[in-house]
Amino acid sequence: MNDSPRRKELTRLAGQLFVQEGFDRTTVRMLAQEMGIKSGSLFHHFRDKQEILAAVIEEGTQNALTQARQALAKCSPEPQARLHALAKAHLDTLLTDRNSHVVALYEWRRLDDEARDHLIHLRDAYETLWNEVIADAIDAGLVKGELALVSRFVLGALNWTVRWYDPDGPRDSGELAEELVAMITQENPA
Repeated sequence: MNDSPRRKELTRLAGQLFVQEGFDRTTVRMLAQEMGIKSGSLFHHFRDKQEILAAVIEEGTQNALTQARQALAKCSPEPQARLHALAKAHLDTLLTDRNSHVVALYEWRRLDDEARDHLIHLRDAYETLWNEVIADAIDAGLVKGELALVSRFVLGALNWTVRWYDPDGPRDSGELAEELVAMITQENPA
């Protein structure tokens, strides 16, 4: 991925437009207009619209993976603390990089095979972190259930928050993460 500041800014703007309009309805002309450049200039930074989509998803997934790894490195080794740290990191990613995350969730299926093959390692690395943390919680007896199902339920619940969570509402991301962990561990939140 080209890390130039201009490309990053164009990627951020594209993510915003993909969320507003959807990938299929977003035209190259719309992207260029949103970015404040001519349509032809867009191809100085990206090969085509598909590469723009891949850049948006790559940026968001890489940010989520980095934030998750940092959160786990800073927390205590207890399974419940790791669950909470990972859930909070996921929610924080949704707040700080919402558009990229939404595009990754809803437009992944629009990636062509080449882009999907390029990005799948990032998605798999992120899911592996979750599987490791949830497996530790299952082994410790905090969570009951089959690893694959629990992981999908937890990530599904967290991902759905992009539709309803209000960061200015009554709960911050840490409190929301506590509630989720309490639900899946069947303990009362602090």
